[in-house]
Amino acid sequence: MICSSRGTILIYRGKDSTFRLPVRVSSSNQFRNNNLPITVTTFRRSLPSSSSSMAVETMSDTSTLLLTSGASGRVRALFSMRELKRLVTIIHALILFILLPFRVVVWRRRSGAVAIRDEKQERKVWSPPQIVVRKRGAGGSESGCSVAPPSVPAAVVDEEVAVRRELAMRRVLEDEGGDGSSVRDFSLFPTKRGDTLFTQSWSPVSPNHRGLIVLLHGLNEHSGRYSDFAKQLNANGFKVYGIDWIGHGGSDGLHAYVPSLDYAVEDLKSFLEKVFTENPGLPCFCIGHSTGGAIILKAMLDPKIESRVSGIVLTSPAVGVQPSHPIFTVLAPIVAFLLPRYQFSAANKKGMPVSRDPQALVTKYSDPLVFTGSIRVKTGYEILRIAAHLQQNLNKVKVPFLVMHGTADTVTDPNASKRLYEEASSSDKSIKLFDGLLHDLLFEPEREIIAGVILDWLNQRV
Repeated sequence: MICSSRGTILIYRGKDSTFRLPVRVSSSNQFRNNNLPITVTTFRRSLPSSSSSMAVETMSDTSTLLLTSGASGRVRALFSMRELKRLVTIIHALILFILLPFRVVVWRRRSGAVAIRDEKQERKVWSPPQIVVRKRGAGGSESGCSVAPPSVPAAVVDEEVAVRRELAMRRVLEDEGGDGSSVRDFSLFPTKRGDTLFTQSWSPVSPNHRGLIVLLHGLNEHSGRYSDFAKQLNANGFKVYGIDWIGHGGSDGLHAYVPSLDYAVEDLKSFLEKVFTENPGLPCFCIGHSTGGAIILKAMLDPKIESRVSGIVLTSPAVGVQPSHPIFTVLAPIVAFLLPRYQFSAANKKGMPVSRDPQALVTKYSDPLVFTGSIRVKTGYEILRIAAHLQQNLNKVKVPFLVMHGTADTVTDPNASKRLYEEASSSDKSIKLFDGLLHDLLFEPEREIIAGVILDWLNQRV
């Protein structure tokens, strides 16, 4: 039954009978004065026939409301946005299912080629010892290392990974610690998947630490690039940890290939648990750059982790990214499924400016631990995927944060950082936009200003 200012009639049409129920109401002025809402009540009556229909007609010479059920209603529902999205998902899944046999063929051919190559190069491939931790004292004296044989027979180790890891270790051991106020160590961190990640730490010589910092680098780089900044944090009483995520720096995996950024998120959570255990009672902060910032942000969506982190700092976070070509967004899911390690030449962003400091660019792109090739399809797809996930969950961010972005950044979107600031539920949130600065804020000519803003924010919260 529908009650309005003009009155209604409820009509029920069955196979053998029709029911009409007129309703008399007061004047329209009375309803306006009392602000009464329109009320809809539906009465149902079971009849033998299945071809019944219901219609509600309003006694008004200006409008008629018609409610129907039947074929026309089902057709309209079929073309709703929800149904169209479901249809696209089904078609996408069907395409991937059809392509599955082709991927199996590609995988078998690739596996056979690798086996033949490894057989021929068996004498050239070597497996390094499992170094658990390596430390040096404040005076430069070595405190030794723990070397353990592999717990299981070692498989063929990728020579390129071994070279990268050895270089990362050597850089830590050769670091003199600047003015002697820092001690730099490294360790290997095993993941739940069985991979080994390279991690390092910078500790103030003074035992009175004010807090902890976990640094997460961006795509294609490594934690060692932030050594100078880590020592600045040491000078302010913070102990700093850095971790090379999968496929980067001294960690396992094909260089710059990320099978899933969810791996990096879970690895960060596990590493944070280790840091919490080793440093009870100290406030812990996370600092992430670019894709590293996106990884940290997704980890903070886990209430168990968010509740134990005192705050995060994000520089140029990959909350919003723009592919080098629009077709990449369309092809990425399919190509990533078939050829995840394939490199799109159009996706090579090496020439894209990330700093206005020429020397910083030379240092970055001449570093063997920095990947300078074209982005791998699966890696690019994973970045698009995590950015899309974050944009759908910005309102769930509750951790205190500082987000910083250069307005001239062409790698990640400054407007996405604005959205993060506007939509996040955090009661303690700050944003700093730097006019004309590019992507690598801590390697811009204004790096001291950037570091100062971060230190001020941290010092106010310990």
